[in-house]
Amino acid sequence: MSSSVETLEFQAETRQLLRLVIHSIYSNKDIFLRELISNASDALDKLRLQSLTDPGLEVDTTDLHITLEVDKAARTLTVRDNGIGMSRDDLVELIGTIAKSGTAGLLEKIKESQDAATAQTLIGQFGVGFYSAFMVADKVTLRTRRAGTDSGTQWESDGEGAYTLRSVDGLPVGTSVTLHLKPADSEDGLADYLSEWKIRQIVKQYSDFIRWPIRMAAERADTDGTDGSTTAGVDTLNSMKALWARPRAEVTQAEYNEFYQQISHDWLDPAATIHMRAEGTFEYEALLFVPSQAPFDLFSRETPRGVQLYVKRVFIMDDCEALMPNYLRFVKGVVDAHDLSLSISRENLQHDRQIRGVRRRLVKKVLGAIKDMQAGDGERYTKFWAQFGRVLKEGLLEDTDNTDVLLELVSAASTHDPEKTTTLREYVERMKDGQDAIYYLTGESRAMVENSPHMEAFAAKGYEVLILTDPIDEVWVERVQAFDGHRLQSIAKGQVDLDEPAEGDQDADTEQAKRQQDHAALLTWLTSTLSDHVKQVRLSSRLTTSAACIVGDAHDMTPTLEKMYRATGQQLPAIKRTLELNPAHPLITALRTTHEANADDPALAEIAELVYGSALLAEGGDLPDPARFTRLLTDRLSRAL
Repeated sequence: MSSSVETLEFQAETRQLLRLVIHSIYSNKDIFLRELISNASDALDKLRLQSLTDPGLEVDTTDLHITLEVDKAARTLTVRDNGIGMSRDDLVELIGTIAKSGTAGLLEKIKESQDAATAQTLIGQFGVGFYSAFMVADKVTLRTRRAGTDSGTQWESDGEGAYTLRSVDGLPVGTSVTLHLKPADSEDGLADYLSEWKIRQIVKQYSDFIRWPIRMAAERADTDGTDGSTTAGVDTLNSMKALWARPRAEVTQAEYNEFYQQISHDWLDPAATIHMRAEGTFEYEALLFVPSQAPFDLFSRETPRGVQLYVKRVFIMDDCEALMPNYLRFVKGVVDAHDLSLSISRENLQHDRQIRGVRRRLVKKVLGAIKDMQAGDGERYTKFWAQFGRVLKEGLLEDTDNTDVLLELVSAASTHDPEKTTTLREYVERMKDGQDAIYYLTGESRAMVENSPHMEAFAAKGYEVLILTDPIDEVWVERVQAFDGHRLQSIAKGQVDLDEPAEGDQDADTEQAKRQQDHAALLTWLTSTLSDHVKQVRLSSRLTTSAACIVGDAHDMTPTLEKMYRATGQQLPAIKRTLELNPAHPLITALRTTHEANADDPALAEIAELVYGSALLAEGGDLPDPARFTRLLTDRLSRAL
């Protein structure tokens, strides 16, 4: 028995999406069967889960499966499941009006995308793969009955502008989607989807890992006859065995790559694959992947992160954040736990002792795989670090348990090589005799760091300096005190004396004392004159060609970090640093001579401002009064001509 037909219009955005799917989005029309089977598998997962958590739901879950039915005479292909099913309201909400949760934004993104792969990824993210059926069908008929209800519903559309709904009695629990197929057309990419071999090929390629059996009637040749007779039978087309549950020796890298692409929507092969099984008090299997390319939204706070969580092969949730720390948010994969409750919530996961233990072991496995990549394939690791190094360094702030491992992974530019990066371990191996610190300098770019006055003495004496230009570098070098017993020291902070005289070298001590005495009056006067900007003026041993530079105390905030905080709207107290002078520079020598001859000369104060401003600009700082600095500089230049 069926009721009268009700005709409804698709929403405007839905019609636009239908046209895009049918005519533009999918370059490979075989995708339609993958999408429909995936939907059927989800329905089976939901029924299984609800049957376990809702004792009042009376359903038979002893033989959950997907069936593919071919009717060559009617030119129809039906995808049938005995899963959760849908109500009439579900059909209207999920299929008739998909625009409720951002379809307009989806359409805009699809139009902006330049390639089919990106568009397919967007389609998958918004969960509208059902509409791919209209690429190969002139009409789609969906019949469904939700578990726990008595009446079913039929939905039907030609994909043009409207769809019909009617109530249907006598339907089994589950859903069937019948495609009234278009004729095969090789020029348009339409294969013969009534062909048994074609269906088998699509299922094997896209749906072999579906945990539920995908069945199809098949003609089999008689084994004991020679007359070519056949008998009808039913074949299961997929292996059904979850890839992560299979022994590693039985899985090829091609299978791993295919599975990774299915769960990540990435069309590149992963950089590393981690397949593990833990037994004992808490059993689980995990199949994790380290991508080879960073997603565009890696640093977006709204981007979901985490791996998929299953319990005894029953899907629980996507993006389980409790299993992977934020700094490893790029890791994709599946964790199948055997001893968790099916009804566990995201909040409870955060505090579950067993989950925390799993997380610790997963993190060590991932970091170990990255370390193996670093040791075994330097070129691949260099590419990986270029993609994920910034986010991996966040772990130095978040994960104190793995600080030593993460420091071994750090790769940075240095003055040792203009192109290649170096690890901290390699830096230590190249340290000069008697050197006890790992020298570094942070800045906005390599060029700015290399041209900094702070570099001059280190370059002249052949000391290697790490060049750190990521914003996160400003923070982690302050948090991490040392590596392998060697302290990390900024060459822009504190006293750095590469010419420290050897013990008992009285001549050097005498020369240093005399130089300090000769400049004492000038240093005292400059400290007073520039007291609004600096806390001290002293002689420098780190300069060789520049007249001056500005340095901070050992625990002062760097100018770049100060800029970052101010850019976020945070108010910071004024930080006064130290101005260091190069006593051998002609400008400083002339300034000392002039001050000794006439300490009251008003021009001296202006020159002092210019020296300070020049040092500030050299390190990439901001002048307190750019207009005044420009006026003083032009006045000085005009007098010199």
